Amino acid sequence: MFQTGLIGLVGSLGSVSKIVLLLLFIFSVISWAIIFFKWRVFRMADREDKRFLALLVKTRDLDELYRQVRRIEGSPSAVVFEGVMERVGSGRGEGNNGASVGPVDQYVIERTASHFAQSQLSRLETYLPFLATTGNITPFVGLLGTVMGIIDAFREIGTQGTASISAVAPGVAEALVATAAGLFTAIPAVIAYNYFLIRIRSTAFRLDSVTIELLSSLSAAPSKTKPVRVGVQG
Repeated sequence: MFQTGLIGLVGSLGSVSKIVLLLLFIFSVISWAIIFFKWRVFRMADREDKRFLALLVKTRDLDELYRQVRRIEGSPSAVVFEGVMERVGSGRGEGNNGASVGPVDQYVIERTASHFAQSQLSRLETYLPFLATTGNITPFVGLLGTVMGIIDAFREIGTQGTASISAVAPGVAEALVATAAGLFTAIPAVIAYNYFLIRIRSTAFRLDSVTIELLSSLSAAPSKTKPVRVGVQG
């Protein structure tokens, strides 16, 4: 017998359809938790990146900028900058204060910046594969529930011995609940996944800009400071 209302409708479903709805509910809860969590992560990363880029524009002394950057947390650009400065020695007292950046040093800096940038992008991509998986498989999970529900509906038709609308419609309507649930689970996950991918591309562009700016600043360092005399004092 067809029951109105969400609770009555779910209660009238078969055992397979109920299991399907339970799986879709679990996927939906986890997906929304990931969406809210990643939204907060990206918002903080963008805010802290803006702070760092403002300091990068204002501060020309890389050592001073390095000291200020260490107080910034959650900025991918700041992490790349700090990692490169530690690699070349600035900020640890063993650097190249004023030393020129040669071809080998430039290559090392680029590799170091690329390594830290990839680690930051990987951190931002955490949990996003689950959203992609949810968007890909939940419509099919819902379709499975629909197919099983229609099978049950036709079995009921055979038992009653009639194919009237009043006998067919309730079973088909109940079966389509699983399809609707699958779509409601998949659509937000797909939208959020694509949105976060756009944010990651934007972050990657900022990291490339920071690397270029840092290479330019380090290359220009010799003209602003006295050259360092390297050698053994006799």
